[in-house]
Amino acid sequence: MRRLFCFLLMCGAAFAQVAEKANEGYKTHEGRENVAKGLSDPTRDERQKPRDIVDAMDLKPGSTVADVGTGIGFMLPYLSHAVGDTGHVIGEDIQNDFLDKAKMKAQLSRLNNVQFVLGSDRDPKLPADSLEGVLVLDVYHHFDYPEAMLQHIHDSLLSDGKLVIVEYFKRPGAMPGTDPNRAVEHIRLDQDELIQEVEANGYRLISKRDLVPKSQYITVFEKK
Repeated sequence: MRRLFCFLLMCGAAFAQVAEKANEGYKTHEGRENVAKGLSDPTRDERQKPRDIVDAMDLKPGSTVADVGTGIGFMLPYLSHAVGDTGHVIGEDIQNDFLDKAKMKAQLSRLNNVQFVLGSDRDPKLPADSLEGVLVLDVYHHFDYPEAMLQHIHDSLLSDGKLVIVEYFKRPGAMPGTDPNRAVEHIRLDQDELIQEVEANGYRLISKRDLVPKSQYITVFEKK
């Protein structure tokens, strides 16, 4: 009986979609177009601190890195510059319309070291044992199947590769320009809970710090 109970628990985890609330606005093309407008806000460069994110990833020229949930490709120019002409950047998303926008950004910015991958909600479809870094920027709370995603990302990282997750705090007022309670309703886990979940799936925390005080934090993990 105990074995049956454990099996049912595992099945429930496999089929549970834990980010339903966060993903409501992504279910239609119109909804994703509205999201894209926010992602392309010209003030985002100053607000999001993309150069600080790249610095935390400690990328070297010639590295291969993936931007999981790249959206419209906001981080691609920064990652492309960090790894240089001999490096490679993979922009991944599960929505073709987002990937089309990211591809256009890469083309207009002449990012010749960027390629694109259409993933799924369970698997980002990244090449195995090949990445020095994986960035998950404002995307972890959209994972419907976090355990599966973490496992596939784990498989894609080299032995010394790093997983960098940037997320909003699950606290009132953490998402500026929105309803004060949006982060509480929208974000699944606060910082400590996220770290516990990631570490339970084959990673070890290296560092954590505020990226935007009272709004966002950045965590860096390595493979166990």
